[in-house]
Amino acid sequence: MREKVLLLHGWGGSDFPHWQSWLAGEIAKDYGQVAFPLLDNPHFPTKNRWMKQVKTLLKEFQPDVVICHSLANSLWFHLCNEGEIDRVKRLLLVAPPRLDLSIDTIKTFFPVDVPTALYADDVFMVTSDNDPYMSAEEAAALQKALGVEMKVLETAGHINADSGFGEWPWVKEWLAHGSKKNDEESA
Repeated sequence: MREKVLLLHGWGGSDFPHWQSWLAGEIAKDYGQVAFPLLDNPHFPTKNRWMKQVKTLLKEFQPDVVICHSLANSLWFHLCNEGEIDRVKRLLLVAPPRLDLSIDTIKTFFPVDVPTALYADDVFMVTSDNDPYMSAEEAAALQKALGVEMKVLETAGHINADSGFGEWPWVKEWLAHGSKKNDEESA
């Protein structure tokens, strides 16, 4: 793999055995270029600090692919709405929370507007039909508003380690081949 991949975690981070930490290891094993930073104060994050940190990462690392999980999706939407980032080739949005989530600890991230541009040439979104942070109906509305392809996983919770997503071969295949090859495969 020749693409540079930036993995952005959500609230609390994505330590082992989360699929993002597994994927970072898989990319590194193949001598790929991956950045998987621990964003500032992940258990008590603030939007402005994370935005500043990620803008620096984007400028310095210049990824081809960005893979967001959970709160990182909201962060990406804020970055897109601000409009001060460069385009990437591919963007994977995994388990985005609803746009008006109301949790005190992460309140600086919400509400967030649907961006008019996602700053990516190819975008794919993966959601779950029983995610506690976004209903299936909210996911469908977001997918329509963003105008992107979406895969809905059955009973996958928040698509994290707690719901059984440590090793996740589908995401590695998506990274290697894109969403088109995997449309018929289960995630």
